[in-house]
Amino acid sequence: MIERSTVGVTAPQGYRASGVHCGIRNHKPDLALVVSDVPAAAAAVYTRNVVMAAPLLYDRAVLERTGGRARAIVVNSGVANACTGEQGDRAAEWMAVETARLLGVPADEVLVGSTGVIGAQLPLDRLAEGLPLAVERLSVEGGPAAARAILTTDTHIKETVQWVEGPEGTVTLGGMAKGSGMIHPDLATTLAFVTTDAAVPVDRLQPMLRRAADRSFNRITVDGDTSTNDMIVVLANGAAEVGVGPSGEAGFEAALTAVLTFLAREVARDGEGATRLITVRVTGAVTEADALAVARTISSSPLVKTAIHGADANWGRVVAAAGRSGVAVRGERMRLSLGGIEVLAPGYASDFSEGEATHRLSQNEVEIHLDLGLGEAEAVTWTCDLTSRYIDINAGYRT
Repeated sequence: MIERSTVGVTAPQGYRASGVHCGIRNHKPDLALVVSDVPAAAAAVYTRNVVMAAPLLYDRAVLERTGGRARAIVVNSGVANACTGEQGDRAAEWMAVETARLLGVPADEVLVGSTGVIGAQLPLDRLAEGLPLAVERLSVEGGPAAARAILTTDTHIKETVQWVEGPEGTVTLGGMAKGSGMIHPDLATTLAFVTTDAAVPVDRLQPMLRRAADRSFNRITVDGDTSTNDMIVVLANGAAEVGVGPSGEAGFEAALTAVLTFLAREVARDGEGATRLITVRVTGAVTEADALAVARTISSSPLVKTAIHGADANWGRVVAAAGRSGVAVRGERMRLSLGGIEVLAPGYASDFSEGEATHRLSQNEVEIHLDLGLGEAEAVTWTCDLTSRYIDINAGYRT
C-alpha cells in the first residue's frame, strides 16, 4: 500500500513535505518544503503587480527554460525578498541550488517562494541551517507543517483535498495557501500550492490553472492592495498512473477550481482583523463581466465592509458602490438582500426588521445578494469586514 496523508499537499501520491523554524521569524515556523518523488508538470500564475519579487522572476525563468517541469518548492516566510536588487536575485537562485543539492536533484527542478517584509534581504546563513533540517523532516504527514511555515499574519493554516473519479481511475488534489492582508483581485499577498497525482500535460494544466485562478483567487479582496510576491503553483506528478485526457479534463478542472476556491475563501475569511466572511453575489446582470465588476466594487468598498462589521443594514452603501462600478445599472430595478433578508425592493422600497437584520449581519458568514434586474448573468466574489484590528496589525507590521 502506498503511504500517503489524507490532508493538504501530501494527500496525493508521491509527495512529501515539511515545515521548520530556521530563525527568520521569532519562534514560528518559517521554512516550508514540498517535494515530489518524481519530476512533475508544473504550471504557475503570478501577481500582475509590475514590481515583482525575485523568487517569482526566478521561477518564471526556470519554468520557461524547462518547459514547465519541477519537482520541489521551497518557501520562506518573514522576508519577501522583494525590491532587493541583484543580491535578492542571487539569494533566490541560491535557495533553489542549495535545496536541489540537499535533495540530490537538478537545480532547475526546484521552485522558490518568499513572503514577508518587502525590502529586507534574505538571511542566507539562517536558511543554510534550516534547509538540511527541512530535508531531514520530509514526510507524507508533513503537509500541515508546511502549511503553517508559510504563514505571516494569518491566524490559521489553510489546506484542503479533493478527489476526482474519472474513466481511468481516481486522482487526488491537495492544496495549501497563505494570505491575510494585501489581498485584491489579480492575486494578493498570497502563496498557494496545489499538488496532484494525476498525469496532466503542462500545455493543458496551465490554461486550466489560469481559469481556476480567475474564478477563485482573482475574486477575493481584503484591502484593495496587491503584493509583489503572489504566486500559485500546481504540480502534477502522474503518480496515480491516471491520465487526464479530453474526457476527464472538465472534472479535473472543476476539482482544481474547488481546491482554489476553498483556499481563496479561507484567505478572505482570515483577512487581517476580520470577524466575518462576506460573500457578494450579483445576479440579473447583462453580462458576467458586468456582474463581476459590480461584485468587485461592492467587495472592495470600505463603507460596505465597515457596515457589515457593525451589523448595520445600511443598504445605501451597497447601491452606491454598484452605481460607481462603471456598469450601466439602474437603481430603481435593484433588489437587495443582506444576510438573507430583503432590505430593498425595486422602486427603492425598503421595509424590513432592523433587529432581525442586525442579528443576521452579526453571523460569522454574511451574504450580500444584489439582483440588478437587467439580465440573466451573475458572478460571485468574497471579502471580509474591515475592523480597527486591521489598522493595528498594519500600523506596526515591521515592529
